[in-house]
Formats: sequence, structure tokens, C-alpha cells
Amino acid sequence: MENNFVEKLEAKQSLTGMLFRKTYLWMTFALVITALSAMVVAKSPALIQMVYGSSFGIWAIVIAELALVWFLSARIMKMSLASAGLMFIVYSVLNGAMLSAILFVYSPACIYKTFFITAGTFASVSLFGYLTKKDLSRMGSIMFMALIGLIIATVVNIFVHSSMLDIIISYVGVIVFVGLTAWDTQKLKSLYEEAEEANDSVLKMALLGALSLYLDFINLFLYLLRIFGRNE
Repeated sequence: MENNFVEKLEAKQSLTGMLFRKTYLWMTFALVITALSAMVVAKSPALIQMVYGSSFGIWAIVIAELALVWFLSARIMKMSLASAGLMFIVYSVLNGAMLSAILFVYSPACIYKTFFITAGTFASVSLFGYLTKKDLSRMGSIMFMALIGLIIATVVNIFVHSSMLDIIISYVGVIVFVGLTAWDTQKLKSLYEEAEEANDSVLKMALLGALSLYLDFINLFLYLLRIFGRNE
């Protein structure tokens, strides 16, 4: 009886670990695609003109990205895993096109430094979310509400152009996405521990988890870049 319990526990832990490996692998793959897409766009005058030559290009990408995230979140369980993965790749490419602008604003040294700081911070916080026994649900709810306030403040600052508000937004953004990274990791751990086997539904859930962590990483990177690259 005890041996059966131990075997089931080990099998459950093995499945959880496998799902997390897939989640981080998909997230890393998406980040690589985003980086490559940004570099390709930045080196092509034609693509730069297409994306930033008019407000239409930017708005088309923004709307497409929002539509993809919404569609994936709402319909992923009714899609094939291959289709969901393809949509994630398309989103990563579009996001790379949007982020190509930072290659013209910040120096390579600043971008590399910020990326490694982001990677270290993300890994530490995600590990904390995985290992902690404390329920982070309340903190996650607070971070989500803070995110809404952050979006509103960002929109307001587009019109008021306050440098002080911009600094506050940058630091609050870092805090918010650090908190969301820990919360999302803990949520994923809870979901994975309930899984009985690595079927298509569970793998789709892992892909959706990769999208959540990918967005946490990207936003954390951008807010840190605003802080470290302030003088550029």
C-alpha cells in the first residue's frame, strides 16, 4: 500500500516536471523567435516601412496580437495542439516585429545587459513561485488590479508626457510582472499536479502556460529596459 502511494507520488512529480519542462521550452522557443523576428525587421528598410511607416501598420499588429491571445485563451481546447502551437509562433513573430523598434532606441550593450538581468530575475521569481508553500492567489489578484492601473497610467502619460510618471510606471511595472511571474508559476504547478496523464488537453494547458510566462518575461524585460536605458 505504502509502495503504491510512493510510486503514484513519484509518477505525479515526474509528470509535473515534464509539463514544466515543456512549458519553459515553448516559452524559450517563442523568445528566440521574437528576437530573430525583431532583428530581421530591423535590418529590412521595407519591413520597417511596413510596420512603422504609418499608424495602420502598428495598429494592425496590435489588433492581431490581441486577437491571437484572446483566441488562444478562449478556444485552445477546441483546437489541435499543432494549430495552437502555430498560433503561438505567429504571435511571437508579430511581437518581434513590434519590438524591433528597441534596436534603434537602445544600444546592444544595454539590451544584452537588460536581457540577462531579466532572465536571472525571471528564473529566481519563477523558482520561488514553484517552491513556496504560501498561497499567492491574493497577491496575484492585487498584481492583476495593479496591472489595470498601470495600463491606465500608461495611456494617460501618452498625453501628459510626465517624466516622473514614466519613472513611476517603469518601477511599478517591474514589481507587477515580478509578482505575476510568481503567481502564474504557482497556478501552473497546481494545474499540472491535478493532471493524470500528458494527453492533448494537458499539453495545450502547458502551451497556454508558456504564453503566460512569455508575456511576463517580455513585459518585465521592457520595463527593466526603460529603467536601465533611461539615459540613451
